[in-house]
Amino acid sequence: MGSHHLMVLGATLLLSLHLMSGRADALDLNGAWVSDADNCAKVFERKGAQLGFTDMSDAYGGGFIIDGDQIIGKFARCRIKTRKDSGANVNLIAACATDMMLSSVQFSLKELDANSLARLFPGMEDMEIRYQRCPAR
Repeated sequence: MGSHHLMVLGATLLLSLHLMSGRADALDLNGAWVSDADNCAKVFERKGAQLGFTDMSDAYGGGFIIDGDQIIGKFARCRIKTRKDSGANVNLIAACATDMMLSSVQFSLKELDANSLARLFPGMEDMEIRYQRCPAR
């Protein structure tokens, strides 16, 4: 067997092991997230080309929007500084700004399925908040 065939075989074997051992791609976090998908239209509204929050969004559980490295809430905007994927879990550290202050916030998320996740709180294993992705509109 020539060296070219060995390289192709090695690459195929590594790819197969990677696919069997876990996800081939990172969890897609982009989209609008709410605690109850039935409330998507009550939490989010289109403002021109951008998705934003309705005036009464907090009355329906609120939510957040992830767009690339941005996490957008009604009262805060964050930029993801680091991201570490570990199977179904994603750990994020984000720099967040409100009208009052700047802070660094850690987010630990766990994929439940393609359109739902849970926010976990380190040190409080029994506490989690579940979110569902709103359909794109």
